[in-house]
Amino acid sequence: MGQKQQSTADPTAEPKKRRRVGFFNLDSGIEAKDCIKVYLVSSKEEVGSPDSFCIDPVDLNSFFDEDGKIYGYQGLKITIWVSSISFHAYADITFESTSDGGKGITDLKAALQRIFAETLVESKVDFLQAFSTGSNLIGSMISSGEILKLKASNGRVTDCNSDLKAAISDVEVVRMVVGKTAAGHLYSCLIPLVLLLVDGSSPIDVSDPSWELYVLTQKKPDQQGEIQCRVLGFSAIYRFYHYPDSSRLRLGQILVLPPYQRKGYGRYLMEVLNDVAVSEDVYDLTVEEPLDYFQHVRTCVDLSHLLVFDPIQHAVSSAVSRLKQGKLSKKIHIPRFMPPSSVIDDIRRSLKINKKQFLNCWEVLIYLGLDPVDKYMEDFVSIISSRVMGDIIGKDSGTNGKRVIEVPSDYDKEMAFVMYRSQVGEASDVQMDENQTNQEEQLRQLVDERVKEIKSIAQKVTGHRV
Repeated sequence: MGQKQQSTADPTAEPKKRRRVGFFNLDSGIEAKDCIKVYLVSSKEEVGSPDSFCIDPVDLNSFFDEDGKIYGYQGLKITIWVSSISFHAYADITFESTSDGGKGITDLKAALQRIFAETLVESKVDFLQAFSTGSNLIGSMISSGEILKLKASNGRVTDCNSDLKAAISDVEVVRMVVGKTAAGHLYSCLIPLVLLLVDGSSPIDVSDPSWELYVLTQKKPDQQGEIQCRVLGFSAIYRFYHYPDSSRLRLGQILVLPPYQRKGYGRYLMEVLNDVAVSEDVYDLTVEEPLDYFQHVRTCVDLSHLLVFDPIQHAVSSAVSRLKQGKLSKKIHIPRFMPPSSVIDDIRRSLKINKKQFLNCWEVLIYLGLDPVDKYMEDFVSIISSRVMGDIIGKDSGTNGKRVIEVPSDYDKEMAFVMYRSQVGEASDVQMDENQTNQEEQLRQLVDERVKEIKSIAQKVTGHRV
């Protein structure tokens, strides 16, 4: 049997080329905030102008897919204009090309509809025309509402700061019941700005008549001399029943449009809401999950009322005198400098400030009473530290506290403690877990932030006394 002969390779022949493997270029997408600009405009001349007011949304990414990215576009640019006259919106979308890079192509129209709904118009011509056809839209919608004026008799208007004086010169607050057609329509127009500018917000139920809309408006002549009614901001208030024959007001949303912020309008709106609570003798006025900046403004407003409220002066003086008596920072048990319960009840009945908010103001009142403040600052910080430490484990606003005591345990050394509630007025030291080495540092940071906030508020209410 013959053998199969092996072919001899030609040394001069070219080597075979290796096959190259190509890798698929997966589309990494672009974040919505990186390709979208939103402008608030009050005239057709401002559309496309470099002087247009650009607003900064809290979170655009949440409206685009699960990871907040836009896929399938190269060179994408989205410019959105929102009219402050009719609240219509128009989106100018440009891009170089589209291609499916493995994640599909984002439906931009559907995504923008999730924000702007029926206020989004497809034609730029229609958007520009709405500045003329919709110039009286806001005025017609609020015409059936109740105009509220800040009462000058309470002393808050004549002695207010310059920003607030400017704010109240040409504005009105109109109250509308959301369950009615006009109020529901107006709020629907405002929803896109609520979603864009209020962190964690969701629309209220416009069919529920317990919601009330307080709209801050201003009448200004346009370029043709026609008077236009503009919305500067608004607040949505829910009215709860309170047994037996009263109600409670809860502020669910408040927004001053970006061009009008930091000019006193928000404070004016809060003053009007306080007047409503007092004049209608509701049980109290509360706020649902206030943001830090709004809480700062709210506390300044409430303090301006508390500083001229005579029934509280004795309680503040007494607390300040106790603080000045000794070195609290050297004591093992630091007493809580709480106001009498009768004072807390009086504040709620007269000023409609709820307990939690009043206790927030109480620390500022004590700080304002210290003179010279530097001499007693160490003891004041000790009081804040004691209160913050108690709040970390859920102390009920300084009333009955909780105490933690370590006890022997053969079962689990990490769980060797007993917690019990102390009585009113009883010293309530809190033993922190020694295994958490950074807990003390976290506490110090919280105390520093609170003291800094108190100083800032104190400076504002004394430098701009209402």
